[in-house]
Amino acid sequence: MRLYLAVAAGGFRRYATYRVATFAGVFTNTVFGFIVAYTYTALWDERPRLGGYDLSQAVTYVWVGQALLMTCGMMGGGFEDELMERIRTGAVAVDLYRPADLQLWWMAGDLGRAAFHLLGRGIVPMVLGALAFDLALPSNPLVWVAFLISVTFGVIVSFAIRFLVALSAFWLLDGAGAAQMGMLAGMFFSGLLLPLNLFPGLLGEVARVLPWSSLLQVPADVLLGRHTGWGLLGAFAFQAGWALALLATGRLLQSVATRRVVVQGG
Repeated sequence: MRLYLAVAAGGFRRYATYRVATFAGVFTNTVFGFIVAYTYTALWDERPRLGGYDLSQAVTYVWVGQALLMTCGMMGGGFEDELMERIRTGAVAVDLYRPADLQLWWMAGDLGRAAFHLLGRGIVPMVLGALAFDLALPSNPLVWVAFLISVTFGVIVSFAIRFLVALSAFWLLDGAGAAQMGMLAGMFFSGLLLPLNLFPGLLGEVARVLPWSSLLQVPADVLLGRHTGWGLLGAFAFQAGWALALLATGRLLQSVATRRVVVQGG
C-alpha cells in the first residue's frame, strides 16, 4: 500500500510542475464555463425546469462540469497515451517486471493526477462561477463529503475505462483510434455536453445506465441534492458496481494481453 501511495503522490507532483499549463487550463475552463452558462441561461429562460433542474441548478451543473472535466478525464489525456506508447515500443515489459501490479500502479498515478486537477483546475473556475452566477451550492458539509465520494468513484470508473482503451494497443498496435472513440463517448455520455436528463426516450434511459454517467451526471446530481438517503446509497452502488466490473474486465484483459504480447519492433 505504501508503494501505491508513493506513486499517487508522484502523480500529483508530476502534474503540479506544469504551472503554465495549469493556468492556461483554468483560463480555458473558466471561459468555456461562462459561454455554456449563458447558453444554458437562454435555454432555461425559454424552458424553466428543463430536465428537472431550475436555472440555478442548471448553471451549477455547468460549473461542476468544468471542475470535473480534467479531474474525471472526460476527454482522456491522462496516463493512457503513455501506456499505449509503452505497449507499442515494448517498454511495457519493464513495467511487468516491476514488483508491483500493472493496473494498480497506473491507477495510483491517475488518482494523484485527478487530485491535482480537482484542486488546481477545479476550484478556481467554480469560485469564479459562484461570483458571477447564483449557484445552487449546498450549505450542508455532508453533501460536500458525499460529492467528493462520488467524484472519487467517478475517477476510478474513468481510469478503468481508459485502462481498457490503453490495453487495446496490445492488439491494435496503434490505439489512437480507440482513444479517439473513448474521448467522444466520454464527452457525450458523461453529460458534459448536455445533462443526460435532457436526452429523449430510449437514448436517455441507455445513457444514464452507461458507466460514463458516473463521471459527471451522478456527482453533479449528488451535489445538487437529487440523491439523498437510500437514493444516495443507490448512486454510490451504481458507480461502485461499474468500477468493480470495469476493473475486473481490465484485469482479465491484462492477463490475456500479457500472454500474447505483440509490439512493433520488439
